[in-house]
Amino acid sequence: MAAVTEETLLERIRAGRLIEDPEQATERYIEGLKRTLIVSADTELISAPAYMNAAKNFASLPSVNNYITIMGIVQDELGHAHIAYRMLRDLGVDTEELVYRREPRQFKYPYAFDVPLESFTELVVANAFYDRAGFVLLSDIHRNCSYGPWKRALVKVDREENFHLRHGEKWMRTLCREPGKKEEVQRAVDWMFVLTLEWFGLPDSQKRHNEQIEYGYKGSTNDQLRQTWMSSTVPLCESLGINVPAHYDEAREEYVIDCPFPADFVAEEKRWDFEKGEISWEEVLRRWKRRGPKNEEYVAHLQRGYRELYNGDRG
Repeated sequence: MAAVTEETLLERIRAGRLIEDPEQATERYIEGLKRTLIVSADTELISAPAYMNAAKNFASLPSVNNYITIMGIVQDELGHAHIAYRMLRDLGVDTEELVYRREPRQFKYPYAFDVPLESFTELVVANAFYDRAGFVLLSDIHRNCSYGPWKRALVKVDREENFHLRHGEKWMRTLCREPGKKEEVQRAVDWMFVLTLEWFGLPDSQKRHNEQIEYGYKGSTNDQLRQTWMSSTVPLCESLGINVPAHYDEAREEYVIDCPFPADFVAEEKRWDFEKGEISWEEVLRRWKRRGPKNEEYVAHLQRGYRELYNGDRG
C-alpha cells in the first residue's frame, strides 16, 4: 500500500472522513496525535491521587456519602486514563514504559494538579474548575476529532466529566450558603481560578504545535477554549458572590482577565504574586517543567505497585 501523502490526508479530513487506522494517516499526524493523547492520559491519571489526597481529610467531608462519591469520581478518572493509554498502545506506544517507568517530571499534565487539594472545599472547587476545563477540552475533541477511535471513546468520557463538574458546582453553591464556608470557597478560588486559566496552555500567538487544528484533533484554539471555560465559570462565581479576576466585556464580546496573566505562583503558599506584574510565558514553562510540590509523591503512588511487583521494592 502506497504511503499516505499530506495532501491526501488533509483532503480526507476536510471532507469529514474519519481516520480509522494509522495506515490512513501520515507519520506527522500520528506523532501529533500521540502527543495529544499523552497529555490527556496523564491528566486523567494524575487526577486520581490528587482527588484522593483531599479525601484523606475526613474531617472536612460532610458525610461518608461524599467519600463514596469522590471514590466514584476517582474510578471514572482512572477509566478515562485507561482509554487514552489504550489508544496509545494501539498506535505502537509502550504504555507500560510510559506509565510505570517514566520519571515524575516527564509526565505531561496541567501544573494545577501538582498543588495539593487538602479539603473537601478545595476538592469541589477543583471539580468545578478543573473538571470543567477537562470537559471543555474533551468535548471540543469529541465534536471535532478526526481520529475515529478516540472520537467514539469520548462519548462515555464526556458524560462522566459532566457529572464531575456538576458535583463541584452543586457543592460550591451548598457551601456558599453555610456560615463560614463561603470564605473557604473564596480562598480556594483565589489560587485555583488562575491556575485553571493556565490549563489551556500557551496563547495562540505562541503555540508551538499547530497540527492540532490543522489535523482536526480539536476544533478550537487555546484562547478560544479559555474563553469557553470562562463563559461558564465566571457567571457561576458571580452568582455565588465569589470574586474572580475576570469579567465579560460587552464592547469586545469576550471575557477579559483582570489580573496579571501569566503571573508568578508561589506553590507552597498557594498564592499568586500579582504585585510582581505579568511575567513571560518562558518563565511559566520553566515552572511547569520543574513541576510542583506533589509531582513526585503522586507519581510514586501510581507506580508503587508496579515497582513492588517487578523490582521487589517495598520501601
